[in-house]
Amino acid sequence: MASDFVIVYHRQPYEEVVVDGKTELRENSSPNGIVPTLKSFFGKADHGAWVAWKLAEDPANPTFERVIEIEDAHGSYTVSRLPLTAEQVSSFYHISSKEAFWPILHSFKEKYNYDPVDWPTFREVNWAFAEAAANEASTGARVWVHDYNLWLVPGYLRQLRPDVVISFFHHTPFPAADMFNVLPWRKEIVESLLACDVVGFHIPRYSANFLSVASSMFDVTAQERRPVDPDLIFEGTALSERRAPTLIAYDGREISISSSPVGVAVDFIEERANDPKVQAKAQEIIKAMDGAKLVISVGRTDYTKGGIQQLQSFERILEARPDLRGKVRLMHVSVSANRNMTAYEDIQSGIEETAGRINGRFGTLGWQPITLISRAIPFDDLIQYYLAADVAWITPLADGMNLVCKEYVAARTDDDGVLVLSEFAGAAVELGAAVITNPFSSRSMDSAILQALEMEPEERRERMRALRRMVKRFSVSAWMADQETEFTAALARKPEASEAQ
Repeated sequence: MASDFVIVYHRQPYEEVVVDGKTELRENSSPNGIVPTLKSFFGKADHGAWVAWKLAEDPANPTFERVIEIEDAHGSYTVSRLPLTAEQVSSFYHISSKEAFWPILHSFKEKYNYDPVDWPTFREVNWAFAEAAANEASTGARVWVHDYNLWLVPGYLRQLRPDVVISFFHHTPFPAADMFNVLPWRKEIVESLLACDVVGFHIPRYSANFLSVASSMFDVTAQERRPVDPDLIFEGTALSERRAPTLIAYDGREISISSSPVGVAVDFIEERANDPKVQAKAQEIIKAMDGAKLVISVGRTDYTKGGIQQLQSFERILEARPDLRGKVRLMHVSVSANRNMTAYEDIQSGIEETAGRINGRFGTLGWQPITLISRAIPFDDLIQYYLAADVAWITPLADGMNLVCKEYVAARTDDDGVLVLSEFAGAAVELGAAVITNPFSSRSMDSAILQALEMEPEERRERMRALRRMVKRFSVSAWMADQETEFTAALARKPEASEAQ
């Protein structure tokens, strides 16, 4: 059955679990994630489809089910699965996407590795995604493509299906032209994105950067620029913009440029935070702290997250302030992003060595300054620690948005707790009531965490109430509404699609 709404994303829309030798498809363990959010859009479609890849030893095996029908809490929809070999996945995802694109998107030019990239394989995989989307889409369908590893899909899809409405959303930062143009494939990538009807980003800075990049290669005209929503401007923050492009023209077509920050499922998080069992567990954690303050940091093991720099700041604080020894503990959660890549293994080793050194230097029989956790924590357990933590310390060196800081704020239904946030996280432009810090400055990092630890209760609550207002305003529901509005406007600009609906 043809679908009027097609999502193209590298991950499958469920978790595969092997039980007694058989694979079962289960709902994602946490409803508060990007996959459940995307699936919720199927509720507004007559029929939906999801295109993803699945590892296959032999893609030509006739028993491989390429197309399956799913029925879950989000309704009935089709999943088109692309069989990729381990070699294709390594080339397309681990090498091209993670070793070449990822460092440039996050402005880590020194981490960029061009040599092992197999561009023909990247094209081949993107073509397969585009072909599957074209096969699933009904006449004039809406096709929503997600993230940088599928950059070439819009261009291919436009060739195959000029009738469909294409939107592309970036979940990462988008850098300025002098950084992005390091990529030798830049022209092919940007030309593909210019085949979209909508190109979406988290914040206005990334939209402005995209226009700069596109203008450096093509005759692109900014048709419309608008003042940025005041709630997305925080004075002095590195990523703030005053005006942003909203509509550009290229090759006789108009393309909407969207700036809309992804949020969290506030109602869901508040429900979990208000659960008496969860609150009781949080009180147990507080009691076990025996009067010491708890600082929590949660992120992936990635050089962009600044985990080692944060631990070094904590070490400097303990060295400079002997009075804090035994009075504060850091729970540092650093979940391995990809065990198949040496770069991430090196970061994990660095985090473990730094944490071990700090515990060795300052720890006593009754007090360990750092608890290091390198595995994912179940969401309900994480909520308990959010409620118990005096401070959430979220200081990435670069981050497209960062939802952990928003989860912490949403969980604090008691209007207490302090958020220390890097100004290089996209979320900083809307969360100005946090203690904003520059993770590239030792002085800024150290003074920010001390300010948070010593903040008076009245100021803590005032800041947290302001943060909660922003998190509620820019919730995941608000983001969904923005995306729906962009699709509607794109349809209005495309008469042939509107008539086909």
